[in-house]
Amino acid sequence: MNTIVFLTGAFVSSHCWDPWKGFFEQRGYRCLAPPWPHKDAPALVLRSRQPDAAIASIRLADLVNYFTDFITQLDEKPILIGHSLGGLLVQLLLQKDLAVAGVAIHSVPPAGVMSFKWSFLRAAWAPLGFFTPASRSFLMSFPQWQYAFANGMPLAEQKAGYEKFAIPESKRALRDGLSHVAKVDYKRPHPPLLFVAGTADHTMPASLNRSNFKRYAKSQSVTEFKLSEGRNHFVLGQPTWREDADFIAQWLDRHV
Repeated sequence: MNTIVFLTGAFVSSHCWDPWKGFFEQRGYRCLAPPWPHKDAPALVLRSRQPDAAIASIRLADLVNYFTDFITQLDEKPILIGHSLGGLLVQLLLQKDLAVAGVAIHSVPPAGVMSFKWSFLRAAWAPLGFFTPASRSFLMSFPQWQYAFANGMPLAEQKAGYEKFAIPESKRALRDGLSHVAKVDYKRPHPPLLFVAGTADHTMPASLNRSNFKRYAKSQSVTEFKLSEGRNHFVLGQPTWREDADFIAQWLDRHV
C-alpha cells in the first residue's frame, strides 16, 4: 500500500485535507496529514489564542526537521502532496530523498524565485510583516482572506472557509522562505514531481509556479506542470477540488 503524506501550507488548519484523504483512501492509499507543531487543535481554538507565541516561534528549518522525522518513522517512503508552503516543503524533502514522488499545489517557491505581480506583493506583504514583531503570530483578517485565498467565490463560501480553516501563522517561517533554508538544488536528480497551478491564485500566481517548474529543466528527472482554470489559493476547498485530486491520482498512477 502506498502512503501519502499531505503537507499543509501556511494560514490554514491541516483539516483542509480531510476530503482529499477520503478521496485517496478510496483508491487504496494510506493517507496522513500531520498538523504543524503547535497547531494540533481546531481552527476556532487556535484563533482564540491569537497572538500565539508558540506558533510565532516556528521556523522553516523546524518544519523540515519535524516532517523529516515524521517520514523516516514510516515503514515506506511516501508520496508527498503539499499546498502553498507545504509545496515548498515537498521540494525540500524530495531533495533529501525522502519520498517516491511529490506534488506541489500552488506552491511557495524556493529562495531566489520571485514574482513582482501586484497580487502576489499585496497578498504577501501583511503576513511577512517586516515592520511588525516576529514574536507576534499573524492572523489573516476576513477581508485579507477574501483577497489572498478565496477571491472569486460566493460570500457564503468565503465565510465558511474562513471559519473552518483560518488559523494564526508564524512570520518567522514565512520570512525563512526568503533565506538559505529554502534553497533548492534544481540540478539534483529527484523523484517524479508535479506542479499544479491556478489561473486565479492571487497569493501564488501561476507564473510564479511556472518559473519554479522551469528551474528543473536540466535535472533530467520527471517534472511536470499542470495549469487549472479558475483555481484560487483556496484550491483545496473549492468545488473543483475533486477534479484536481483526480488529475493528481491519474498522474501518480503513471509515475509511482
